[in-house]
Amino acid sequence: MIIPERMSVYLNSLDTGNGAFLDALEQRALEEEVPIIRPAMQSMMKVLLAIHRPKKILEVGTAVGFSALLMALHTDEDCRITTIENYEKRIPLARENFRRAGMEERITLLEGDAAQILPTLQESFDLIFMDAAKGQYLHFLPDAVRLLRVGGLLVSDNVLQDGDLIESHYAVERRNRTIYKRMREYLYVLKHTDGLLTSIVPAGDGAALTVKQREGVAI
Repeated sequence: MIIPERMSVYLNSLDTGNGAFLDALEQRALEEEVPIIRPAMQSMMKVLLAIHRPKKILEVGTAVGFSALLMALHTDEDCRITTIENYEKRIPLARENFRRAGMEERITLLEGDAAQILPTLQESFDLIFMDAAKGQYLHFLPDAVRLLRVGGLLVSDNVLQDGDLIESHYAVERRNRTIYKRMREYLYVLKHTDGLLTSIVPAGDGAALTVKQREGVAI
């Protein structure tokens, strides 16, 4: 746990939910062990969207579409969301959820590996939400920064790995050590790259909030 469990339970108990459709989708995802953003991250994302008011959002990692729908629900009707998913079994579920929620016109789902899709994109985005394979964040970062407009916000989820990042390399399970190493490097790059301003927040499983301050940021 990033914060004490009692505190997490209390804060989550204050949440008012996301409406019948999204609440039901969240419950199904939890029952089927589909990874979706945690309640604390949901709350923070809603506030960030209200402050930033993006018109174009890029999401890396769709799963069943919960976070894309949450972002659509909390942005203006002229906001358009592009989301990328590589796991074939979840793609039709996400498309169906977009259809059932009446968001097909606002959300575009790109099927395939983000490592191959991101270099092909040319338009700029106001907000990019990174929530795919954690070991790949570092590889996705150059294109994410390229695609982010100046003043745009990059939100990276699950960056503290349930607290593993502050442990010794040898205290981390062997199967998680590659992700551990890459995520520590990812956070170092976010905090030490000229032209990026980053705050790491212990919400949910940890989030990095990064603002692109100028053009020509080199990763």
